[in-house]
Amino acid sequence: MKEQLTERLIRYAKVDTQSDASSKTTPSTSKQWDLLHMLKEELEEIGLSDITLDDNGYLFATIPGNVDAETVGFLAHVDTATDFTGTNVNPQVVQYKGGDIILNRSQDIVMTVKEFPNLNNYVGHTLITTDGTTLLGGDDKAGITAIVTAAEAILNSDIEHGDIRIAFTPDEEIGRGPHKFDVEKFNADFAYTIDGGPVGELQYESFNAAGAKVIIKGKNIHPGTAKDKMINSLTIASKFALEFDPEDTPECSEGYEGFFHLLTINGSTDETELEYIIRDFDRDNFENRKETMKKIVEKYQDTYGSQNVRLELEDQYYNMKEKIEPKFYIVEIAQEAMKSLGISPVIQPVRGGTDGSQLSFMGLPTPNIFTGTENMHGRYEFTSVNDLEKATETIIEIVKRIAQK
Repeated sequence: MKEQLTERLIRYAKVDTQSDASSKTTPSTSKQWDLLHMLKEELEEIGLSDITLDDNGYLFATIPGNVDAETVGFLAHVDTATDFTGTNVNPQVVQYKGGDIILNRSQDIVMTVKEFPNLNNYVGHTLITTDGTTLLGGDDKAGITAIVTAAEAILNSDIEHGDIRIAFTPDEEIGRGPHKFDVEKFNADFAYTIDGGPVGELQYESFNAAGAKVIIKGKNIHPGTAKDKMINSLTIASKFALEFDPEDTPECSEGYEGFFHLLTINGSTDETELEYIIRDFDRDNFENRKETMKKIVEKYQDTYGSQNVRLELEDQYYNMKEKIEPKFYIVEIAQEAMKSLGISPVIQPVRGGTDGSQLSFMGLPTPNIFTGTENMHGRYEFTSVNDLEKATETIIEIVKRIAQK
């Protein structure tokens, strides 16, 4: 199975599928269609049924059941992150024996154990890395690889299983993955995203999330005659950014701690825009954070005028725990599946969001399972083929246990 997983992940990773938050289309980039069409053909060749690829880039397929059981879905997203290039991905296979990994000798790009001590967990593993100039796209092409490989294995076996639904979706990395997902058409009782990190990860809690945009208007006057006339929006924006607790940020938080995160400041003397994301696991704390943002904006409106300081605040998704806990047995099924394979489940919150965050509130409870990928969204991203194999086996074992339930 390892050779099959390696070949698939490398083939998928080479397809550039970065999404684009500034786009208004679905998928947000036309290049996501390249992988979607490739996957559609592959699912047809493998022998899945009821394969559909709709106009918005949602690819659904079915493995018909051979016993009466609940219908389970498995999902992964085709797009890759927007914050590091996914063009001309050149995956490398490393039989890892320990020590630093030279990703690109000519450019002196090295993944060091000192900087990434998690490498010590992978001695003896087959790793797929980048060449140091792009991300890998294991998030979430490793998930796609596990699902396709598990589907093929199930179809070529006499494993008892109920109906199995598969979905590959666009635009997860920009938060739009479920926006046009047809839950009724998908017709599963529950699902799992295969979109996690190190082996054993099992996640059913996510942040409550909002996005905030603060637009500050200034007045641009020639600097030689600006006294008492110029209003520099950049100066105001820099003061605004300092209103927040410097310890209440992603780089200072972990576990169940939330944060305010200033993503970008773009502007000029005349107008500046600050973009934030707001995150918290606790719903009350989340609402309090939004109120804090509103009060700081009101403070600046009192000083500079409400027409010159504006806030755009929008909820993005909520903690999927609210919707999964009433069907907690779906988490327990995954736990027991992992344990039966000698995998220690690591139940921890997603410090981010998966498609499952939104899908759970759309009526499809969807926990998240590991892929064996680490250091996502950058040049040091890698996937352990050994752990990707375990993710594939976990999918198969989940299917078996649902049939036995």
